[in-house]
Amino acid sequence: MTIISPSILAADLLTLDKEIEQLSKAGADMLHLDIMDGHFVPNLTFGPPLIKQIKKKFPNLPLDVHLMITNAETVIDDYINAGSDYISVHLEANTHIHRTISKIQDNGLKAGVAINPSTPISLLDNILYLTDFILIMSVNPGFSFQKFIEPTFNKISSLKRKIDENGFKAQIAVDGGVTTENSSTLISNGAEILVSGKTIFASNDYAEVIKSLKSP
Repeated sequence: MTIISPSILAADLLTLDKEIEQLSKAGADMLHLDIMDGHFVPNLTFGPPLIKQIKKKFPNLPLDVHLMITNAETVIDDYINAGSDYISVHLEANTHIHRTISKIQDNGLKAGVAINPSTPISLLDNILYLTDFILIMSVNPGFSFQKFIEPTFNKISSLKRKIDENGFKAQIAVDGGVTTENSSTLISNGAEILVSGKTIFASNDYAEVIKSLKSP
């Protein structure tokens, strides 16, 4: 079953609690929170305090926290303790990624590795067996509303084949430019978690868009 994780960076942040309530009622499976440090990516966003507030008000909605930050291992405890349910760290920005993934899992959370569009899946070979999910970036991280990078389809299918052939547990998540026009192709290629921002929040009917995104 396809999991939809709306990216709240595209929401109206001034009425975020109302937006999240609407998403929950509309069938969102979890919430995607993009954490940016102004170093690994150009922009700055939010951090553990917002995660804590969201988890306190919406305890039953899983939080999918994407750490677009350098050396996430130095602050990983803050994000674990804030109420995250899924945490992904970037392969390109973390030196001791095995240690970080293991620590996330040891605390009962789902641990993921995120990779940029230009990063080949071959670099996942020594960590893929351990991860709960791989987050494939289909745009360059750091900015919203970018155009989907087409070679991502082949990247997903190649990764799915590698996971299946080795009997690994990792799910494939995709983030960036996910729309109702390309979601079925993403799913058919092996994506199981779709992160979507603009497509959902630009709509007047969140439930209908989420339903369309899930359609194979």
